[in-house]
Amino acid sequence: MLKSASIFKYKWRFLALLAAIATCNVVYAAEGMAGRPKAVRLELGASAAFTRNGVLLAVAKQGEHVLLYRSADEGRSWSAPVVVNAQPEPISADGENRPKIAYTQDGAVLVSWTRPLGKPFSAAIRLARSDDGLHFSAPITVHHDSAEITHRFESIIVADDGRVVLAWIDKRDLELAKVEKRPYRGAAIYAATSHDGGRSFQPEIKVADHSCECCRLATALDKDGSPLFMWRQVFVPNERDHAIARILPDGTPTGFQRATFDRWKVDGCPHHGPALAVDSDGVRHAVWFNQKNGEGRVFYGRLSKEGGQAGVAAQRLVGGERAERADLAIAGKHIAIVWKEFDGERTRLFSELSEDGGASFKTSVLAASNGANDQPRALRRGDQLYVFWRSEQEGMRIFRVE
Repeated sequence: MLKSASIFKYKWRFLALLAAIATCNVVYAAEGMAGRPKAVRLELGASAAFTRNGVLLAVAKQGEHVLLYRSADEGRSWSAPVVVNAQPEPISADGENRPKIAYTQDGAVLVSWTRPLGKPFSAAIRLARSDDGLHFSAPITVHHDSAEITHRFESIIVADDGRVVLAWIDKRDLELAKVEKRPYRGAAIYAATSHDGGRSFQPEIKVADHSCECCRLATALDKDGSPLFMWRQVFVPNERDHAIARILPDGTPTGFQRATFDRWKVDGCPHHGPALAVDSDGVRHAVWFNQKNGEGRVFYGRLSKEGGQAGVAAQRLVGGERAERADLAIAGKHIAIVWKEFDGERTRLFSELSEDGGASFKTSVLAASNGANDQPRALRRGDQLYVFWRSEQEGMRIFRVE
């Protein structure tokens, strides 16, 4: 007979699983059953960012279009949306693989997304540019590889020198290994660089072999303005921790370093990527989800540039045992960590704020939702930190982290 504590823990894990299914709002029907509707999935994945003049822009999927929304009052009201892709096409918009938004040095708006193709898990990385935020050019495919394979989970960033860099999960090396009948763990990370504000891209370059297959990539600017990317990596023999790499001005990577050492051995992708931010002193801060000592939890830590076993400093837990989907942002010595937790009936949005560079934090509950909801996104506007959260019932909302 199970002890009461074990029964309680099992109950919460079962409820969390139900919450994950509800968040995606998936309705299943047995194949071949006449009159049954096909699977319906509500994709709430969205991204937001503040412009230099403080206007909040958000991008989200509607049907086969990406729409851009604008708010001048911190999300209390939104203008009529602008269509990013005039010609309809399939678009991925779940929490790990959602449309993204970025700004060039000259103020142009860049929107990227993943376009699913015909074969299972195949896709292309797409990008559209708008000089005025109202009219977008026809989208381009970022990578030069045209094979109908996995190019998914892109992340975009604009470096201080103006170059636009995208990185994504790519399975061309896995497909080649299958043909050559040799083993290959996971997928790979590729990156492409644009020197003309996102109008065109150089041929992509491989950053790393053996990445995890479907966890989002995190990105941030290093102290010198160079793009950093962080992702879940499959380390020998099968430890799914995280790695980090810099992209140089010529588009080549520096080689990656191991960033976390929880040593999670799992034969599958957790579908739960990290988040990364760099403070004014060049210290790298990250949040991530891993299993350690048999428990899946969210962690926060400061990362060393040198890597190695001592590469994670001041690692600590974030939230309760049901914490998930954490993100973070930094403004000076202020660090905001945001995440959500399902309590069996509703999902609550939490934040932790540090005013001393991560030495101490205070926790707040910001909001709650009874329905399906997206992952929270931490944002910065000047010296103020915010969280953007989209839910089925409440729509797009933004909260200050104080």
